[in-house]
This record gives sequence, structure tokens and C-alpha cells, in this order.
Amino acid sequence: MRAITQRFCSFACGLSISVIATVAMAAGDDISGTVTSADGVEAGVWVIAETTGLATTFRKIVVTDDEGRFLVPDLPEAEYVVWVRGYGLLDSNKQSAQPGDELKITAEVAAFPKQAAEVYPANYWYSLLEVPSANEFPGTGADGNGISERVQHQARFVDRLKDGCQLCHQMGNKATREIPNPNDYDSTRHAWDQRVQMANGSMTVPMSVLGRERALDMFTDWTDRIMAGEVPEAPPRPDGVEQNLVLTQWGWSNDEGFVHDSVSTDKRNPTLYPHGQVFGVAQQQGLLTITDPVAHQSRELTIPMRVKTNRNVSYAGGMPSNPHNPMMDGKNRVWMTSTIRPRKNPDWCMDSDHPSVKRYPVERSGRQLSYFDADTEEFVLVDTCYSTHHLQFAKDENDTLWSSGDRNVVGWLDTKKFDETQDEAASQGWCPTILDTNGDGKVGEYVEPNQPVDPTKDKRVSGFAYGIIPNPLDGSVWIARRLPVPGQILRLDPKTCLTEVYEPPFETDAVPSSQWGHGPRGIDIDKNGILWTALGGSGHIASFDRSKCKVLNGPTATGQHCPEGWTLHPTPGPQMKGVTAAGSADFHYYLWVDQFDTLGLGENVPIANGTTSDALLAWLPDKNEMVTLRVPYPLGFYTRGLDGRIDDLKAGWKGRGLWASNNSVVPWHSEGGRGMTSDIVRFQIRPHPLAE
Repeated sequence: MRAITQRFCSFACGLSISVIATVAMAAGDDISGTVTSADGVEAGVWVIAETTGLATTFRKIVVTDDEGRFLVPDLPEAEYVVWVRGYGLLDSNKQSAQPGDELKITAEVAAFPKQAAEVYPANYWYSLLEVPSANEFPGTGADGNGISERVQHQARFVDRLKDGCQLCHQMGNKATREIPNPNDYDSTRHAWDQRVQMANGSMTVPMSVLGRERALDMFTDWTDRIMAGEVPEAPPRPDGVEQNLVLTQWGWSNDEGFVHDSVSTDKRNPTLYPHGQVFGVAQQQGLLTITDPVAHQSRELTIPMRVKTNRNVSYAGGMPSNPHNPMMDGKNRVWMTSTIRPRKNPDWCMDSDHPSVKRYPVERSGRQLSYFDADTEEFVLVDTCYSTHHLQFAKDENDTLWSSGDRNVVGWLDTKKFDETQDEAASQGWCPTILDTNGDGKVGEYVEPNQPVDPTKDKRVSGFAYGIIPNPLDGSVWIARRLPVPGQILRLDPKTCLTEVYEPPFETDAVPSSQWGHGPRGIDIDKNGILWTALGGSGHIASFDRSKCKVLNGPTATGQHCPEGWTLHPTPGPQMKGVTAAGSADFHYYLWVDQFDTLGLGENVPIANGTTSDALLAWLPDKNEMVTLRVPYPLGFYTRGLDGRIDDLKAGWKGRGLWASNNSVVPWHSEGGRGMTSDIVRFQIRPHPLAE
């Protein structure tokens, strides 16, 4: 493909006269054509076809080839509006079209940089934020440099700017980088001071961790520079395989609905439920969201509870059932982490002969389990002593369901036993996370997390467990703990209940500083047993190979003892101002490994959420290459969970696809504002940009 550079023209250039290339006539259910501007054919720009003529909002988005040609395939019968968006261009006028039409779309080159930058991803704008230099850390507090004394190094500061400020929504989108009504405030700083007190104070904590006054100064400076005309560097247009992307979007949820995660099939067998429904959980509203991609219909069902609670609506608490993560099994059931009762556990969780209670009594659980039977459309609630957050099924004869989300233990449910007996207590178990620091191969007397390592004893470690994945090769289970920086991934051996802990290389002389990273959240595994995680704090896709470790346990095996097991790949996009460390300004909420080539980029491809770059980011291990799969409209695509499904092995690219949804807590931050809903999006890779 020819090189794409950012281009601008003067105000007087006006609309250009197009030069139309030859393109094949569209089939009966396709819309095809060409895109040109005053500069000639426009390669690597998006063509968007949208209709409101179906039961739910429907869009298809494709990318032009090197000659500016496009083909939007397989459109259901409806009236569409079609337009073009591309870096360096203004959005074209919208044209009416129907399947079978061939269009000649003329785009206008942006007249000046700020005009072009309106459609840049949020992370490019967030990269303009100027972070305190590394030599200002550790912070000296309100009477010193204004940075909190709790922030010992720049990486911790950046981590809070990402995870702390973007746990719910993008930073850098138009809703956050500007002050929409500046006349309502005394100053930009006053506006930011008011802004961070919104949402029941959920933004107050990360601001105080940073050092509130210094953080207000930083965000004020960022907004003032942007509103005065500063713009980021231009992103590259889609190129190569990125031009083969086909996006299909269905509106799901209501216009206030925060859909947290989505699922379309059983992760262990993605050929199950072909052309079937796709499921999501609307956390704040306690709803199961369902889209039928064949009928183009969406609906919502209330997830029940055993006991109602009086929680207020908030991100942390949600509606009573507060669902978080769905996962499908081989029986067409959607399992969910959801609240079914108040937090205090039944007595048996703390005092009984249950083997897990004897190991470690558990007093409270925040969420438990439920499932929705897609065949009967019935909900079943399952109580657990341990807290749940994310779910993953093991590839074993008992269909063991593993759960993250507890600070002290890792829990599981033997779903085969539960199906046979309906005995919740007998079907579940858990292990505390205890390191074998004395190296004897068994759990013995241990010191607590706040106590120093004693080489004659084991050591219990704690912290909120986020991502989780069983390893089918050896039966171990891995979890990710994000904090404290640099975060950890931990390996639990269910046979011994012993845990190993590994931290990304950080502040170590064992590897160059360019290979330091921090902030694991999502974690997954490939068919070879290699662990993959997205380092959301530093901006990396990272792999971990335990077989390379020289030390696995003992008094030194407390995190930084195996840098040789890690390989870090910086994600695309600019870095924040003032940060010289490797990585990017993007924030990665989760990560998923495409073990079965459901997308079309190959097997064992790790894919991270570019929650601030409107994208999914795929690392191709065989090619040593990063691929950006951008969602250009509506701006604000913030995704958390994702999975892939194979609908038809014989149908080529049309029978495969990856599913992810727009999971922002504030859907009204998306382009279009109030009234916009969350979308479920299917990503497909065809062999070339004109494939039908």
C-alpha cells in the first residue's frame, strides 16, 4: 500500500472533484463504490453504512483498499445512510443507499490540524497530558511538590492516570478533554474541581492518590492547551490486513445501560451455538442483555436475587444483582458472577467440616454465581462462600468453574456435581494464596501478608484477584492481581493449594528499563501453556513462560525472581508527555487469546482491549507484528470482555468472528451524546477489502 500521510488544505479549497476508479458492480446485498478527494483516491478510510430500519440499530463498517475502493457486504434489506470517515479528512456527506447500489463518495481534505484531529482516538489526546517528571518522585505531599507521598515513582502515578481515571470510561475523548460549558465556571480549574466530585465521588479516590491539587493543575493545563488549539500527532490509517476488517454493530441495552461484558460461545469449543444469541450483563441495572444477530433484535431480562438489598445505584454497587462477567458452558447456559444475597456468609462458610473451611474460613462474599439457561430461559442462583468477579471453565471432566474476585482465596464450583446433586456446599471449594517460601512442597505454618518472609515458614499473600485462567496442560490456575505496582500474576496448584507469584520486570537491573512494565488485569493462555496478559498501566501486551524460570519457590520467590520468563510488546500509539518509559498512553482493560483462529489472524493470537484507542489490539507472535482493529464510529468504543465464535467452518471468513461490545459506564460520552446505546460488535477479517 502507498504511504498515507496527514494532509491539509486551505479554507478556500472547498469540496474536491473526485476521480472515480473502476470497481465491480455490487451484489444484491452489498453496497460498493469508491472514495476520492482532491488528492485522488483515498486508501485506508472507513465507509460506514447505518440503518434504523431494523428492530435495533444496525451498522456495517469497512475500509477502502489501496485504490480507494470499498465493498460493504451482506447487508439486510433496509434503507441505509452511507458516509466516509478517515484521518486527514472531514466526514463526508451522508448518502442514501440500498443494497445493490454502487456509490461515488467525495471526501473533503481537512483544512487544518484541529479539524482533522476531531476524530482521533482518545489515547492520542490523552498523550498530551503532561505527567510530572520522574525526578519529582517520590511525592513530597501538599507542602512539597503536591504529589501524594504515597506515590513513590512515576509509574505509580501513570498507573492511577490510567486504571484509576479510566476504570469506568475513556479519558481523552471530547467529553473529558474539553469543558463543554466553560461560562458556567470561574476557570478551567474550577470546572475540573467540580467534575471530579461527580459520580458519587468515584473520581475522588484516584485524585487523592495522585495528590489532588497537583492533579487538578495537571488536568487544567491539559484542557487549556487543547482548547487553545494544541492537537496530538496523527494516527496512521489502517494498512495491510487492517484494511480487510469488517465491523458489524447492533444496538443493545437501553440508553442508560452499562453493559460490562459479553459472551457468544463456550471458550473451550467456539463452534458451539452457531449463529446464536450473544449475551451481556448490564451491571448497573442488573440486566442480562441479549442480541439475536440473525433477527437483528435485542432484549433485556432482569437477573433475580434470593434476597433483595438496599444498595444505592453506583458503579461499585450497581443494582441489587450487580452482574459482572458472563461465561458460557457446553449446555447452552450463561454463567454469571452476580449478587444473590447480602455480603455476610452463611455460618457453614466459617465453621464446618468442609475441607476448604478447615483450610481458610471465609466471612463475606461480594458476588456469588447464577446462570441463565438459554434453552428454557430460566435463571438458577448458586451461593458461594468466596467472592466472584471473572469466570473461566477448566477443560476437565467436571466442568470446573473457576472464579476470581476474592482478596484471599481462589474458588471453584464443580458444575457436574452441582447438576447431579444441587448441593451448593459440597460442589464448591477454595484455596488461600500461600507461597511455598520454605520450599518443602506443602502448605504449612505461614506468616501473614503484612509480615516479612520467614525462610522457615510459608507466606500468605492477598490482594484483589482480577483475571483468571486455568491451564489445561497441567491443571494449574492463574490469576492476576493489579496492585500494588507493578502487579502480579499467580499460579495456584489445586492439588497442593500452593501458590507461586511472578511480577512483571520493574525497577530491576536484570533487564533493561525498556522491558519494565506494570498493571496486569486480564490474563489468558495459549495452547502451548504460555500466559498472556495486558499490562494496562504501562501499555504492553506481555507473555510469561514459566518453563524459563530458574527459581519457582523458596524465600526469594516473591515476585521479581523470574524476569527471564517475561516478554513485553509495547502497544501502538504515543506515550504521555514527560514519560520516557516504554509503552503507550493507551489503557488495556482485559486480554483474550484467540486459540482457535476465530477471527482469521491465526491461532494463539493474544488480543488486548484498546479501551482508549477505540480498538482491539492483536499481537501476531509468528510475524512479530501488532495489528490495530479500530472502531471509528461512534467514537468512544470502550471494550472490556471479548470472545470469538465459529458459526460455520466451511464458510471461510464469513463463518468466523470475534465479539466485543462498547462497555462504557457513561454511554452518553460516546459520539452522538444522550440517547446512544451500547453496541455489540462483530469483528471479521476477510481475505481482501473487496471480498463479498
